Amino acid sequence: MRFVIVGYGRVGIRTAQILSEEGHEVVVVDDDPDKVDRAREDGFEVVEGDGSDEDVLTEAGIESADAIGGLTGDLNVNFAACMVGKHHGCRTVMRIDEDYREEIYQKFADDVDDVIYPERLGAAGAKTALLGGDFDVIADLTENLQLTTMTIPDDSPLVGTRVQAVELPTNARIYAHGRNRERMTIPLPGTKLEAGDRVALIASREALPAVRDRLQATV
Repeated sequence: MRFVIVGYGRVGIRTAQILSEEGHEVVVVDDDPDKVDRAREDGFEVVEGDGSDEDVLTEAGIESADAIGGLTGDLNVNFAACMVGKHHGCRTVMRIDEDYREEIYQKFADDVDDVIYPERLGAAGAKTALLGGDFDVIADLTENLQLTTMTIPDDSPLVGTRVQAVELPTNARIYAHGRNRERMTIPLPGTKLEAGDRVALIASREALPAVRDRLQATV
């Protein structure tokens, strides 16, 4: 598959690397000369320019791309890139920061295929979203990390807590959430936990017992 990655910062770098390692074709777009140089040094085809500019994305091959990831730190650039991609029939994945209000999130999320947070499994989430995958079936990322799904019981002290406000060990993250029997997705900023909800987590193996205790959850 062919992917256009707009933004070669932390999330864009790792996303491009993961996709390339899996045999996909990746084109990077960035307007920062230093990032352009780094992307070329890393072996990627690069187009230097504004990722929100349709001419730049056309040069990057958006017309033949399967998906585009707007992964810069600028929400407006990410959204504009995705809208160009949508016009050309691409799958669209947009990075958004967690601190945006829910109405801002919803305004943008309704127009793209997937939204990823850099704070929550950014690169792996971006890769999976670009491929059109289900967050329930993300494979293990490294030998030291484990992905698991837990169910929130009726008596959990976290019932009524916003998902993004749940305090976990530093080496553990909630990256997807679903109501009972519903498909799991990245939660909205205002999503609150309810009894019976499922949460998908990535954590170091040694952190899992503490995570389970914190959630009082079942696997």
